[in-house]
Formats: sequence, C-alpha cells, structure tokens
Amino acid sequence: MTRQIALLRGINLGNRNRMSMAQLRESLGQLGYEAIRTHLQSGNVVFTAGTTPDRAERDVAEHLAGELGVRVPVLVRTRDELAEIVARDPLREVVDDPARHLVTFLGEAPAPHRIDELNPAEFAPDRFRIVGREFYLWCPDGLRRTRLTNAFLEKHFDVTATGRNWNTVTRLLTLADES
Repeated sequence: MTRQIALLRGINLGNRNRMSMAQLRESLGQLGYEAIRTHLQSGNVVFTAGTTPDRAERDVAEHLAGELGVRVPVLVRTRDELAEIVARDPLREVVDDPARHLVTFLGEAPAPHRIDELNPAEFAPDRFRIVGREFYLWCPDGLRRTRLTNAFLEKHFDVTATGRNWNTVTRLLTLADES
C-alpha cells in the first residue's frame, strides 16, 4: 500500500465538472482506497492504495465518469515522487512568493525536441525548468499573466497537464505524510 496523490484537472471551475469533496472522497472509497483526504475544492486527493499510480489514474477517471458523469483527466504521483518534486525544485533560488510559483504535472515527460523549442526569452519575465514529468514555473508578475498555461503546455508537448501552486504542492505533501 502506498500513499498517492491524485490531481484532477478541471474540477469545480465554473459550472462544469462540479462535485463536492465529500463525493470525491466517497468515490475513491468505493475503489477500495483508504485514508482519503482532500485539499481545497479543485480536485486534490491524497489516499492510500495497493495499486500503481498508472492504474489509479485510470481507475479514478473511469469511476468518476461512470458514477458521477464527471469526465476529467487524472494524474497521480506517489508520496515519494511528490517529495522528490519538492526537493529538486530548480527555481527555489529565484522564487520569493510561493503563490506565484507553479508546478505543472505532465502525463508524461515531454519529447526533448519539444522542450528545446521553448525559448525562455520569449516568456520573460517568467522562468521555467522542466524536470522529468514536471514543469516548474516562476511568474514574478503573477500566474494570471503567464502565457505558459495548461492549455499551452498540453498543446505544445501533446500531454495532459494540470498545475498547482507551490503552497498547494507542499500542503499535499504534508497531508500525505500525516496519514
């Protein structure tokens, strides 16, 4: 059994894909997951499961679609993967506000040639680094002003993407460690 973190993309944004966190916890419980905790209303779930993260991604997405009619991409990382994501933050030296620091979780590591096509100067003053399946982003002028959005990254890299600010990322790690 491993602690895992599910990141649902597009939950409770506007009038689409609405669900309470109680519904989400209950749904994951129906899958046999244990020690389920949610954070905020945006589809952040920490749980214990005896399945692989890849399997959990499929199971959660299929279950939510079948039981609640909510069709959203789901990305899962283990507690240890999330701890590594936090520990290896390549932008920690420049970040001075965790609310403007984002980690975008990618469904798979982008192709190297697609990474090379991103010219950092074109996105200044934003700064970014890609490490494995994570896109780290520092937006000194605020997240709302960046052009490096989920939609842009999904199109450019041809992967599923969902972002969380640094406060949320570290809180999810804390929740994973508490249970």
